[in-house]
Amino acid sequence: MSSSSSVSSFPRTTALDALHRSLGATMTDFAGWDMPLRYGSERDEHLAVRTKAGLFDLSHMGEITVTGAEAAALLDFALVGNIGSVAVGRARYTMICRADGGILDDLIVYRLAETEYLVVANAGNAQIVLDALLERADGFDAVVRDDRDAYALIAVQGPESPGILKSLTDADLDGLKYYAGLPGTVAGVPALIARTGYTGEDGFELFVAPGDAEKVWQALTDAGTPVGLVPCGLSCRDTLRLEAGMPLYGHELTTALTPFDAGLGRVVKFDKAGDFVGRAALREAAERASYEPPRVLVGLIAEGRRVPRAGYPVVAGGRVIGEVTSGAPSPTLGRPIAIAYVDSAHSAPGTAGVGVDIRGSHEPYEVVALPFYKRQK
Repeated sequence: MSSSSSVSSFPRTTALDALHRSLGATMTDFAGWDMPLRYGSERDEHLAVRTKAGLFDLSHMGEITVTGAEAAALLDFALVGNIGSVAVGRARYTMICRADGGILDDLIVYRLAETEYLVVANAGNAQIVLDALLERADGFDAVVRDDRDAYALIAVQGPESPGILKSLTDADLDGLKYYAGLPGTVAGVPALIARTGYTGEDGFELFVAPGDAEKVWQALTDAGTPVGLVPCGLSCRDTLRLEAGMPLYGHELTTALTPFDAGLGRVVKFDKAGDFVGRAALREAAERASYEPPRVLVGLIAEGRRVPRAGYPVVAGGRVIGEVTSGAPSPTLGRPIAIAYVDSAHSAPGTAGVGVDIRGSHEPYEVVALPFYKRQK
């Protein structure tokens, strides 16, 4: 039995599974993992992250370590970004594409040392990314290692998160930039401390050994509870990233789309040395996008109360002009919101006459630029 099929047959559990259940979490199967959906009110969890702090178990994400003299060269060939130019201690958002330019996954790559990288893939695509990197490593002096079982991943997000974490670490958090990572200790245990996140807020993601996860979670809970930190599930993680206009694989990103179709052509670096998988197809996609604009990813804010869902048609003038990729009630805006791909002719903020077909009823929506929400720096 392959590892991927065994994962789908029996949901995997994280090192924090017993703790989630003791907190009364509602659990759900997500990408083959049993994960907390919510602990109480999704809205309260969401607003805690926006105003105070939230604590997330992200141990379902897929960690892959790439080491060796040609680790940078391998990643420059395998991924669309210029990974060799990432400084030690920094991270980069990038993508891995098929030869035809379709997006296999979006990734964060951390450069831990001169010849050591940590690639973090989405849970549902971790095996696909691992297989692709192993295949593309042929001929490179580099080793690709599946480290999914080596890490638990805990995120603390929200305006109070720097203060909470400072009380538990001797690491220089003030000097830690956004999209950077440094080794340190948290609550007395070794951790890779990264200043990244998926909520639109300041915050940190902590890579620790699974055996240390409960200790770190409890220490963060003890330090954070007095300032309003609460445990948060996947449900509010989705509404937070939706407000922040961040793409979700399987919704805004798929193998049917290139980075240029997704409005993320900036992650493709044609100026890096050497070939990379998908270069020719992506060059064509870039040129096509310059004279035949693909559908544009926009924000939609409901005028009414009905919530749009992925796959619902976006309409104008009696015809379909796009499709919703993600939709949910926005706790911050107090109205339903959606991200959608629409024809470029209807993509300008304020475009009149745009609606979403919700079960046969055309509900009016306002077209806005993404993101819906931007934190005050």
